[in-house]
Amino acid sequence: MSRNDTGIEVIVRDNDVEQAIKALKRKAARDGLIKQLKGKKAYEKPSDRRKRKERESVRRIRKAQARRARRTPR
Repeated sequence: MSRNDTGIEVIVRDNDVEQAIKALKRKAARDGLIKQLKGKKAYEKPSDRRKRKERESVRRIRKAQARRARRTPR
């Protein structure tokens, strides 16, 4: 496969298309492409968008704090 707008590139080796598809799905998920496509599936009201963004922000902050708390000081 070749590069496209997302910058995701998958090389098919030994005609193993199944493995290449799995790799593509993993890369797309890691890149956030799948989440973005699902979000564009239907209209999202501005108030719902603000609430979602706030939830995502709080989740990111809590995750970072938990990560910092797990680190052991030297």
